[in-house]
Amino acid sequence: MSENVLSFVVFLLYQLSEAWNMPVPQVYSRLKELDILDGYIISFYDVLHTLGQEYLVDDITEIVREREAKAQ
Repeated sequence: MSENVLSFVVFLLYQLSEAWNMPVPQVYSRLKELDILDGYIISFYDVLHTLGQEYLVDDITEIVREREAKAQ
């Protein structure tokens, strides 16, 4: 993983942590468990890193909701 991708992932983890009022390690585990970290954020870094912070938080929050709903 490049330094740019790693920095982006860390940035997103902290933004989601704040938005979800959840500790960063818990956010990381949730994204990893739902295959959003590798399967979405890292895979689509080229596009995602060009988007705004608010959009990214909303987008990832929606993906988490969808994947959690499917898992139930």
